[in-house]
Amino acid sequence: MTDIPAPHTGREEPDAEALRERALAALLTARERTALLTDSVDDHELTAQHSPLMSPLVWDLAHIGNQEELWLLRAVGGREAMRPEIDGLYDAFEHSRASRPSLPLLAPAEARTYASDVRGRALDILGGAPLHGGGRPLERAGFAFGMVAQHEQQHDETMLITHQLRSGPAVLDAPEPPAPVGPVTLPAEVLVTGGPFTMGTSTEPWALDNERPAHRREVAAFHIDTAPVTCGAYERFIEDGGYTDARWWAPEGWAMVREHDLTAPLFWHRDAGQWLRRRFGVTEPVTADEPVLHVSWYEADAYARWAGRRLPTEAEWEKAARHDPASGRSLRYPWGDEDPTPERANLGQRHLRPAAAGAYAAGRSPSGAGQMIGDVWEWTSSDFLPYPGFVAFPYREYSEVFFGPGHKVLRGGSFAVDAVACRGTFRNWDLPVRRQIFSGFRTARDA
Repeated sequence: MTDIPAPHTGREEPDAEALRERALAALLTARERTALLTDSVDDHELTAQHSPLMSPLVWDLAHIGNQEELWLLRAVGGREAMRPEIDGLYDAFEHSRASRPSLPLLAPAEARTYASDVRGRALDILGGAPLHGGGRPLERAGFAFGMVAQHEQQHDETMLITHQLRSGPAVLDAPEPPAPVGPVTLPAEVLVTGGPFTMGTSTEPWALDNERPAHRREVAAFHIDTAPVTCGAYERFIEDGGYTDARWWAPEGWAMVREHDLTAPLFWHRDAGQWLRRRFGVTEPVTADEPVLHVSWYEADAYARWAGRRLPTEAEWEKAARHDPASGRSLRYPWGDEDPTPERANLGQRHLRPAAAGAYAAGRSPSGAGQMIGDVWEWTSSDFLPYPGFVAFPYREYSEVFFGPGHKVLRGGSFAVDAVACRGTFRNWDLPVRRQIFSGFRTARDA
């Protein structure tokens, strides 16, 4: 196998002060969002379990503080444990989500105080931590601080899912995403040429273990949808009997449809001949040109079969999103190496819904595919597996224990993902039955 040079980021290596400022900004942004999601409801709603699929919001709040204490105060700072007796309560592997309400959790006020106290000490450690050059891998380039910021943002997305699942009136608000500029006349699909490309990364300083290392992948030519599949297109699948025809479904998916009497994406219902959906406490008509949301892998796979297409593999998705034929290298993001901006992608809970298909022209990839970062997580056909040369870091439970055929890979991020936890190489994974997540998809076909 020919070695491929690791992709460069197009930026000068930042100095220690720049790394410190980046880490500080990431931590503060995450905490501001955590406060929004937890201060918008009362203590009863914080301690309630709104779905057995999710933890009480107060568990997430204290878990965020506990992970920050474990990694920044104890591992990086060498500090004594503040609350060692709660480590087990907030270990995600010790207690299932369904069982967490029965645990002696910290009350809302105590959880807020604990997370705040941890944060104050973590910022002291950040001020003196050696972030540049050599040193321990956990500290190099501020990795531990970036990991903790990503972890908090991932739980913020989880808490936003809980907000979607809760009953009652809306408590969150956000402006509408921008509409496409001018008439959208994009082709339905784009061609991605065959050949090798660099998948993954060995240079992105805050990339997590499952994104590493950069390696060569050979991908045959294929076509992929220019934009994610829309609600309007998905409605045609429903109207054509998609949920009543076993031909389109994997056996396990068909069993799921029959067991739960599924007829549409989660949160959709039919009323007076119109499809409606519930979105963060508001019932509204389904928007035809918006990417479909809250579909499982089985539903995405069934739609693709019905349409005479298939889901892209993870390697195909990444090549369509990152590979630049002109230079032969892989970009950090579809649009290039520059960080995300509001003009390029729908990220960070800036809006509470995906933008219409065809939006964010400035964010399109060299292949011509759009909205490959933000808007909706996109199911791929691939199982979640390690890359060649994978090394678990800094702990096995982040990725390694999930590898195998049980989990499918999602790529690209959603409107609920912050930029710190979303890159062209970022990998998400979940069980193929999951529907509460902010998941959609696009389809592909062989060239």
